[in-house]
Amino acid sequence: MFRKLINNGSYQKRIRFKALFNQERKNYCKSAKNSYPKRIFSGIQPTGNVHLGNYLGAIQNWVELQNSGQNVIWSIVDLHAITLPQDPKTLEKGIFSMVATLLACGVDPEKSILFQQSTVPLHTELNWILSSITTMPRLSRLPQFKEKSQNVKEVPVALFNYPILQAADILIYKATHVPVGEDQIQHLELSQDLARKFNQKFGDTFPFPETIINDEAKRIKSLRDPTNKMSKSCPDPKSRLDITDSPDILLKKVKKSVTDFTSQVTYDPDNRPGISNLIKIHSLLTGKSTEEICQEAEGIDTGKYKLILADIVIEKLNPIRERYLQLTADSQYLEKVLRDGAQKASEIAIPNLLDVRAKIGFSDKLRFKIVYS
Repeated sequence: MFRKLINNGSYQKRIRFKALFNQERKNYCKSAKNSYPKRIFSGIQPTGNVHLGNYLGAIQNWVELQNSGQNVIWSIVDLHAITLPQDPKTLEKGIFSMVATLLACGVDPEKSILFQQSTVPLHTELNWILSSITTMPRLSRLPQFKEKSQNVKEVPVALFNYPILQAADILIYKATHVPVGEDQIQHLELSQDLARKFNQKFGDTFPFPETIINDEAKRIKSLRDPTNKMSKSCPDPKSRLDITDSPDILLKKVKKSVTDFTSQVTYDPDNRPGISNLIKIHSLLTGKSTEEICQEAEGIDTGKYKLILADIVIEKLNPIRERYLQLTADSQYLEKVLRDGAQKASEIAIPNLLDVRAKIGFSDKLRFKIVYS
C-alpha cells in the first residue's frame, strides 16, 4: 500500500499539502500576532494530586511567567474534568485543593488571573459556536480522544468535543501564547485552525495562539516504572512524589524507587533509566548538572544516594506542603480568590464574546449583558 501511494504520487501530494498548510499557518501567524497584546493562558484539571512532575514541568513555569510581568490567565478546568466520570464531592474538594496547591507553589492572584472555568459560562457558549465550524473527521484524528476513549465503555460526546472546549478556553480571552507539552501541540493546532477559519469567515476576531513549549527536559519519570512519565492518573501512589506528601512519605517513596543491580551512581538514561531519573530530579531541584551530581556521589552506592536525594526533595516540597495546609484551612480566602478571578476573567471574556455574537448574527446584546453582568 505504501509503495502504491509513492508510485501514484498521492503520498508526495499529501506531504506537499501539509507543507503548504503549515506555511500558510506560519504566514497567518506573522500577520496576526502584531494586532493583539500578548496574553498567556493555560489550564489544569482539578483531578488527582499535583506531583513533582506537574510542578517542574508546568506550574514552576507559570510562576516564572507571572513574576516576569507577563499578562497571564490560569484556569482550573473543571468542565474538562467531567468529560470522564467524576464523583461530585471529590471534584468539589479537588477544585479547592487545586487552588490551594497553585497558591502554595507561588501563583499570586495579584499578578495572575486564577479562576474556576465553569464559573465563566462564556467558555461553553464559544465552545458551541466553534463546534459549528469544526468537522467530526478533524476531531477524530486527535490523539487524546483515541487514548482516553480506549478505557471507556460508552464514550461521552463531551470527550469527543474536549479539544473544541480547549480552543474556546484560549480564544475567549484572545490569548496569544499557550504553554503546552509536546503531547498537547496537536490540540493547540486545532485552536490555531479554528481562529484562522473563524477570521476568514467572519472577519478578524482572534489572534493566532502560539505555543510556549514546556521544556521536555523537565519531564521526569515514574519512580516505579522509569520508562514512563510521572503521572497523576497512575493507580500506584508510590510512582510519584506528590506536592502534599509528608516528609516521611517522600522518604519512603524515594527509598523504594526502582533502580537496578549496579550500585554506582551514573547518569545513563538509555541503559540505567531508574537511577538516571533520580539524578535528573536532583539536577532540576538544585540546578546542578548531572555530571556534577555523579562526581559528588562517587564512592557511594545508590541506596545512600537515595537518602541524599530524599533530603533535597523534602527541603523543596515541605514548605509548599505547609503553605498548602494553611490555605486549605481558610476556605473563605480560597473562595475569594476564585470569585475575584472569575470577575477579572469575565471582564476580558464578555466583550470578546459580544464581538463574536455580533459577527455571526446574534443580535440580543441587551439580554446578553443582563444575563452575564
